[in-house]
Amino acid sequence: MTTYRGYIGTYTKGESKGVYSFTLDSNNYKVSDISPVAELKDPTYVAISDNDEMIYAVMKEDGAGGISAYHINKQTGELSFVNKAITADGGPCHVTINTDQTKALSANYHSGMITAFTLNSNGSIKEISSTAQHVGSGPNDERQEKAHAHFSGFTPEENYAVAVDLGTDEVILYTLEQGQLHSHYTYHAPPGSGPRHIAFHPHEPYAYIMTELSNQVIVCHYNADLGELRELQLISTLPEGFVEHSQGSAIHLSKDGKFVYAGNRGNDSIACFSVNEHSGELELLEIVSTEGSWPRDFQIDPSGSILLASNQESSTLTVFSRNKETGRLTLQEAHIDVPYPVCVTFLTEPI
Repeated sequence: MTTYRGYIGTYTKGESKGVYSFTLDSNNYKVSDISPVAELKDPTYVAISDNDEMIYAVMKEDGAGGISAYHINKQTGELSFVNKAITADGGPCHVTINTDQTKALSANYHSGMITAFTLNSNGSIKEISSTAQHVGSGPNDERQEKAHAHFSGFTPEENYAVAVDLGTDEVILYTLEQGQLHSHYTYHAPPGSGPRHIAFHPHEPYAYIMTELSNQVIVCHYNADLGELRELQLISTLPEGFVEHSQGSAIHLSKDGKFVYAGNRGNDSIACFSVNEHSGELELLEIVSTEGSWPRDFQIDPSGSILLASNQESSTLTVFSRNKETGRLTLQEAHIDVPYPVCVTFLTEPI
């Protein structure tokens, strides 16, 4: 039996306490030992350091917010609070850590701001080093009245920070030298598409942008030397003929870069695509129901054989087995109770 430990970020409404841990038996597709390990308000997104020693969670506190750092007990899954950094613009919606664990980035949907943090060698948060305020709007009056930063991360070689803004239809690349964010390049997505998240191919020069408002994946060529994105393809994540309300959510690639998966909230499904190895463009394989409401995020486990989806509004997880050769998903178990789950992430090594 190969067992992995994972963590779930949630909205703290209803019975939710904060961050939850769980174990996944990847041979039998079983999720168990779900328990709260960090009590804080709305830790909707969490990020684990590459060495599996630290976890960072977005959070809200007394009308403000920021990120909190915890040390991970790999044996028990318990988290020990280390410290936190409060930002001036309330609670962010996304957090990312760089590979050598020296920098963190957060994105704030409500303020449209990206915040850079420097980290100490022990993983604690040293300070807020820089902020970048997005400005602008889009044609959707309800959702694009101003900037809404929804994702912050790093390009694969980590020469640039990357931010995705739903409100301004932009993906912005920043240099991050001496902890300071400086705008370098802006990709302008189709007006009204509402880009939400971005995922880079693990070893080819491609990036995949998930749009929330138009429910599409935008395929781009990523020039690492210039730090620029060039649009190659737009492809829908919804079934043909679907006309009801739906919003794009998360996007992830398989570790080998052969398949892209994208979430649909409303259609309540995950779209599976194959990646053309020569062009980077996508071909739809299938669209699979998550057997729950509002799949906010999902994650492929470290073995690559399981995809675990988090259904926010039905407060459930769904387990799929994943065929590594075809990329297709098969339902294994649904309706696993977790209150208002948003994101799912795993420690890289089995326990």
